[in-house]
Amino acid sequence: MNSKGLVAVPARFQLQINSRKKCIHMRDFTKIKTIIFDYDGTLHNSIKIYAPAFCKAYKYLVENGFAKERSWSEEEISYWLGFNSQEMWAAFMPGLPLETKELCSRIIGEEMKKLVEEGKSVLYEGALHTLDYLKQKGYHLVFLSNCKLYYRDAHKKTFQLERYFEDMVCSEEHSFIPKYEILGRIKHNYPGELVMIGDRAQDIEAGVKNNIPTIGCTYGFAVEGELKDSDMLINDITELKNYL
Repeated sequence: MNSKGLVAVPARFQLQINSRKKCIHMRDFTKIKTIIFDYDGTLHNSIKIYAPAFCKAYKYLVENGFAKERSWSEEEISYWLGFNSQEMWAAFMPGLPLETKELCSRIIGEEMKKLVEEGKSVLYEGALHTLDYLKQKGYHLVFLSNCKLYYRDAHKKTFQLERYFEDMVCSEEHSFIPKYEILGRIKHNYPGELVMIGDRAQDIEAGVKNNIPTIGCTYGFAVEGELKDSDMLINDITELKNYL
């Protein structure tokens, strides 16, 4: 975020490999057996349902004297995608009473659930085809998201995600601890070498802290420089078929 409190526009990078590690990628990727996927900003274009839900919660804050009225761009709102709900409210408005944070979190959750059920959620083009391709190739696919159970289950039902993922893990199941800690808990449940794929710093941190290769998704919601520690960057989810 800049000095005015506005969120930087997400960077749009060209496909590249981090020069610090470029010599090991293809060797490492040939050993991959399990692929850990972030969801929002990686497979799901979540701003389509998160932006209206965020604005509904912010309207409540304005109407009840907790915030000043203002407009929000999608790029500003998208900064908060990838945070779990506790991290988001702790950073966004740390001075809010706990009960107000929890209420606003429920407002966002209920609105997103309603929008998913109304068919308003959108996956990135080629996402399901890519998952099917990887599954057919014999990879073990795992969903790992900083989301709540209702959110995971609503998307699972809408997109029949159980056809692709053998495990679907969300942060609420782990008391909203950081994603890298969750990955540390679960990584031994899956065979072979792993790779972590995601669009935010939390995803790359999860891989780095667990000594797992990472692929950063530039088309998601990262701000400039956020994916600098990724082993590889892709501009489109379908590019995974070139490497896996």
